[in-house]
Amino acid sequence: MFEQPSELKGAHVTLELLSEAHIEALEVAVMDGQHFNLWYANVPKPQEMGAYVLNAMEMAKKGNIAYAVRENQTGLVVGTTRYYDVSHEHKRACIGYTWYADAVRRTAVNTECKLMLLAQLFEREKAIAAEFRTHVFNQASRQAIERLGAKQDGILRSHQILKDGSIRDTAVYSILAHEWPSVKNHLLSKFR
Repeated sequence: MFEQPSELKGAHVTLELLSEAHIEALEVAVMDGQHFNLWYANVPKPQEMGAYVLNAMEMAKKGNIAYAVRENQTGLVVGTTRYYDVSHEHKRACIGYTWYADAVRRTAVNTECKLMLLAQLFEREKAIAAEFRTHVFNQASRQAIERLGAKQDGILRSHQILKDGSIRDTAVYSILAHEWPSVKNHLLSKFR
């Protein structure tokens, strides 16, 4: 499972395997909106980007594939996304660690990224579920996940201790394999 191609190309974005070559562009992208200042978001600061990318590359060796998101029209790297908590045994994975520059929020970028990642997961890898997790207070993320067609499974209370010492409740969503055809049609309809 997860023999991912080095690049996934759509009409609006290209997902490139995350590498050190993306660090500088991601440092610029993360400044647009400065979402690293949101206490409930797990977005790296510009000075943390090198370690963030190197850690993601290390995790990729375990099947947690990370991508830089390049906007096709401008050629700019505008954020990242990845598969994580990949379970080959249970044929499922989480999709997350997603953040974008403000310039592309509420555009086709997230929809197409998730369409490509979900298609790979369900159609190529024959997964039975895709999962999304976010801080219960991250309303923008929760709304974006719901717009994809994911259903809320529940809240993991006192799930994680954050860097600032606060305790995170995690909202968990999923899309199941039998739901994928309808979700795919829904996402494709956004491009018509």
